[in-house]
This record gives sequence, C-alpha cells and structure tokens, in this order.
Amino acid sequence: MTIKASFSPIAAPNARVLILGSLPGERSLAERRYYAHPQNQFWALLSPVVGRDLKALQYEERLAALQASRVALWDVVATARRTGSSDATIRDAAANDLPALLDLLPELRAVAFNGGKALAIGRPMIAGRGLAVIALPSSSPLHTVGIAAKQPAWDAIRGFLR
Repeated sequence: MTIKASFSPIAAPNARVLILGSLPGERSLAERRYYAHPQNQFWALLSPVVGRDLKALQYEERLAALQASRVALWDVVATARRTGSSDATIRDAAANDLPALLDLLPELRAVAFNGGKALAIGRPMIAGRGLAVIALPSSSPLHTVGIAAKQPAWDAIRGFLR
C-alpha cells in the first residue's frame, strides 16, 4: 500500500454547499484533478443540480462553474495508505482540517458526503455546527448503482444553493 494525499479545497467564501469525497482515486491523483476517471459519475450527477453540462466543460471551467453555483469541493482524508482506488482499502487515514475550512465558509448551509466512507469519517467533524448533512450515493464507478437511481439524492443539493 502506498501513501496517497488529497488536493487543496476548491471553495469560494460564499459557498452554500460543500461536497466532500473520501480520497481521490488513482486516475484523479495521476491527473491532479478531482473526479478525473471518465466512468466516475460526479460531473454528470452534479450537472442538473447546477444547471450546466459540466461534462462538456474543460476542467478549470468545471471548477469555475461549481464556484459560481456556490458549491465547494474537498475530501475528508488528507493522507492515507491505499491500494488502488477503493475506499475499502483506505488504511491509516489522517483527516483534512475540515473545521478550519468550515470557519472560512460563513454562508455554508449543507455538507454533502460523496459515499459512505466520506460520511463515516467526515460527519463527526461537522457535528454541532447546525449544517444539514446530505448522504450521497458514491459517484465512483466502483459503486455500480445506475446514475438514475443516484440522481434523486444528488438533486437534494439544489435546495441549499438558492
């Protein structure tokens, strides 16, 4: 198992929703881009939420569209040992300083966790802050539930962006 490290957060001070993954997968780490694997459904799931076809945009444009929509993005794990991209193989995880980021986002209304591992690690770190918690089915290609079944949970984000 090799040590993997997450990226910096993508967050503007006016963010209303923070989406947290667990730790970038192998393809994302190689490309230094959030949700880079072509089979990851993140950008497709978020497109109807923000009202833009994020998949059609270049990566930097995707990030700008998220920020314009008041969506922030990060991971709960700062570093961990992991073989491959599966959350099930995460070991010796050190958490990102989520409380420090939350302190920089005064308009935040909700935290959405992309998958069960992100929820399990991150939820205790936001306790007592009065933020809504949105548990999302993972956008990972390893989570084989179809996109149509996942979309309603992801659509819940929209209500916090207004």
